[in-house]
Amino acid sequence: CAAEHPYSHLIETLKDDTTKFFNPQKLNDPRYDKLPLSIRVLLEAAIRNCDGFHTKEADVENILDWQQQQDKTEVPFSPARVLLQDFTGIPAMVDLAAMRDAVAKHGVDPGLVNPKCPTDLIVDHSLQIDYSKCAIQNAPNPGGGDGPNQSQGPSRRGSQCGGQRGSCSKASCSDPPASPGRPAAVQQIENTPLLCPFHLQPLSDTETAVKNQELELGRNKERLEFFKWCSKAFKNVNVVPPDVGAVHQVNLEYLVVGTDSHTTMITAWASWAGVSVGGIESEAVMLGQPVSLTLPRVVGCKLVGSINPLTTSIDIVLGITKHLRQAGIAGKFVEFFGAGVSQLSAPDRTTIANMCPEYNATVSFFPVDQVTLRHFKKTNFTEEKLELLEAYMRAVKLFQSYDELTEEPQYSEVIELNLNSIVPHVSGPKRPQDRVAVSRMKEDFQSCLDEKVGFKGFHISKEKQDTCVPFLHCGQEYQLAHGSLVIAAVISCTNNCNPSVMLTAGLLAKKAVEAGLVVKPYIRTSLAPGSGMVTHYLNTSGVLPYFSQLGFEVIGYGCATCVGNTAPLPDAVVDAIKQGDLVACGVLSGNRQFEGRLCNCVRANYLASPPLVVAYALAGTVGIDFEKEPLGVTSEGKEVYLRDIWPSREEVQQTEEDTVISSIFKDLRGRMEKGNSLWNNIEYPDSVVFPWNHRSTYIRPPSFFSKLSKEVPPPQSIENAHVLLFLGNKVTTDHISPAGSIARASAAAKYLLSKRLTPREFNSYGARRGNDAVMTRGTFASIKLQNRFIGKPGPKTLHIPSGQTLDVFEAADRYQRDGVPLIILAGKDYGSGNSRDWVAKGPYLLGVRAVIAESFEKLHKKQLVGMGIMPLQFLPGDSADSLGLSGKERFTVAMAQPGGPSPGQRLTVETSQGKSFCVTALLDTEMDVTLFRHGGHLRYVARTLL
Repeated sequence: CAAEHPYSHLIETLKDDTTKFFNPQKLNDPRYDKLPLSIRVLLEAAIRNCDGFHTKEADVENILDWQQQQDKTEVPFSPARVLLQDFTGIPAMVDLAAMRDAVAKHGVDPGLVNPKCPTDLIVDHSLQIDYSKCAIQNAPNPGGGDGPNQSQGPSRRGSQCGGQRGSCSKASCSDPPASPGRPAAVQQIENTPLLCPFHLQPLSDTETAVKNQELELGRNKERLEFFKWCSKAFKNVNVVPPDVGAVHQVNLEYLVVGTDSHTTMITAWASWAGVSVGGIESEAVMLGQPVSLTLPRVVGCKLVGSINPLTTSIDIVLGITKHLRQAGIAGKFVEFFGAGVSQLSAPDRTTIANMCPEYNATVSFFPVDQVTLRHFKKTNFTEEKLELLEAYMRAVKLFQSYDELTEEPQYSEVIELNLNSIVPHVSGPKRPQDRVAVSRMKEDFQSCLDEKVGFKGFHISKEKQDTCVPFLHCGQEYQLAHGSLVIAAVISCTNNCNPSVMLTAGLLAKKAVEAGLVVKPYIRTSLAPGSGMVTHYLNTSGVLPYFSQLGFEVIGYGCATCVGNTAPLPDAVVDAIKQGDLVACGVLSGNRQFEGRLCNCVRANYLASPPLVVAYALAGTVGIDFEKEPLGVTSEGKEVYLRDIWPSREEVQQTEEDTVISSIFKDLRGRMEKGNSLWNNIEYPDSVVFPWNHRSTYIRPPSFFSKLSKEVPPPQSIENAHVLLFLGNKVTTDHISPAGSIARASAAAKYLLSKRLTPREFNSYGARRGNDAVMTRGTFASIKLQNRFIGKPGPKTLHIPSGQTLDVFEAADRYQRDGVPLIILAGKDYGSGNSRDWVAKGPYLLGVRAVIAESFEKLHKKQLVGMGIMPLQFLPGDSADSLGLSGKERFTVAMAQPGGPSPGQRLTVETSQGKSFCVTALLDTEMDVTLFRHGGHLRYVARTLL
């Protein structure tokens, strides 16, 4: 009731006479005008949700007093929506289904277990590339040769299995003869009717995309049946079916909190606050619990100068990412201001906000301005809605006008970046933070070959650096060397919402084909736009067939290469790489490329903008200086350089204006609601409690609630624990819980084999996140895990009592059967990378009670607490090495005190060797203490229901 609301006196009505809002300006507090705009958003949310229980008037006062309370005070944040993608969403929904079972056993109506917060689950991450159609390549170069892009005789791009392209049934689609001066491939594209199923038909309807979709729905049938049940059984759950779009595309019209790093993209538009949290915290939000945020420091990032015409949005993103990472802004809000912001389009801003986890910010915030309003005119916003939006934003002082002189907010600190200083870069070869200017790429790769094995080095001896290995592919001979490209993927991560970079890549492909250039057929090329909307504007602009001509076929809609779902490389290519011990390369337009993630045999992986992915695919190697060396040679013997085919910024912007129209965005809602016939025909059980199929290898009730009691158990110390893993620095979430394919020799594979599955049916860890038996066995199953007990990479550890080297799961299982608690020792930045709940759930089910590390990634630390695992941090200057720990001791941590450890409390760790040292319990708030005592979010929420 408005009359009972403590801030009802702030309510105003917009000029439509129906829309009411809380206007914080009516507080008449001078502190409001000095607040950063992102903090004003938090303040409004606190005022609106002030109920005296979850959100109190003291919380509103703390936010208003941000200048004094930043980094000191926790405040609640009650999101209006939760966003889940299927890989991280399925364990959340499985947990809710299992919670229904648990409360039903205690006599509580299971139908009460529902998300209280509207939840959207987008099925986009399960796509695998099973089919890629063939496209005709250029006629051969008469001279042959060994240049970067010389044809090796007549060739056709084979499908994944090496087959040839089928013939088009249309008589008008025969390959036309080449006219003088016009490459045959260009004439073929220009003369092919738009409805040809192998050429210019929109690829969402082609045989390639349909076959991939059919296989996706087939191999994931159990998961999709479960999702269908969730959409019907749970209130407030909306499932966006496969083949509609990626989470990034459907995330840009809502206020959200979610499990995916792309949640933060929303902060680029309309002054909304999107916070990326762990899946465990998202589950709590779904059930009505607010997110607890420490009032952050807000860094003002002032953008000045003009953008270089050759610089793409991705270059700007990576340049800003590097600048912010060097500024040390972990856990802070970043708010962009200054005249340079007006040069960034709305898609540019979402791409920058998407990279939030890469520079460790919590939020990257862009204010609403005229650029925002112009973009919304392309979407489903009516003029009336736009007028109301602008009126509201101006009323609460959230609108930014660069033509008006206004007082700048008082930030915690201000950093400045000249946009003109940003030049094209790539990132790699092993980590996204290692950026390399494109102009230095050739020499940098050479230094990587020379350097010792590490974050960048491969330590290839001088006498082996010139190794070339010949091989046959589709009847033709090719050669691989160090730096040879074998994977080139334009994928759905960050770029599908940014038409400029995709159109730049498409125009580059068009100019390349017109110039007579080709991509070698053994390179695994793919185009996964993330949304049919992107395919639409690529097709409308006329560039899609040129993508296809170079082998970049649309393989479907969802995350593919970026999450390790790359199709297997041809056997001849794999054999050549192994024979020469070659550092083969992959280039992709995503934001993750940790070593071994794309493919086990591809050691060097680079992140690049979509047009640079195409450029390197044309070159066939990363060892090229684009300024001095040609991409290739035409059939007439003309050298073609990158500068010859790079589209101008004006050309890209004009194409974007002509093709990225409102119909593209308006169609999305219809696609979400309509689904597709394959999804619509999936049958699902009609029941309140999910009827688990105990033979299922995809969906299984987890054991989190197996011993759930109504009473909170008393705090217990960790006594005589063994160390399961002794780890170093930069242990990522990919190391802890891999998302890609399941190795045939892994513990998870052994389990699936015992269920009578063949390796072809293993699918990926991401797809099987609804099965705790698979995911527990997959915890620490990365082939790149560096466990100091073992001394070489691999998912192995030492079972200390027996001295045996075992799979991590087998060792943990033996410890648990013997009743031995476990801890993990680690170095700095433990848990960096993607947010996913199995990085905490997996260790919990392995029996891990605590992680002792030099430092933690903030989100992962929260995830550990959310599963009842204690994050303990060495005191400054201390480490396992400085304390002389071998990891083979037994450890005791005293925590059995009334109420358990308090926030930031120092605890004493004693070892069986007589040593003792102090650590800090990384519990930030009293809520953290409560969650830890309950054993995590899930048991806390379940006990609340009981």
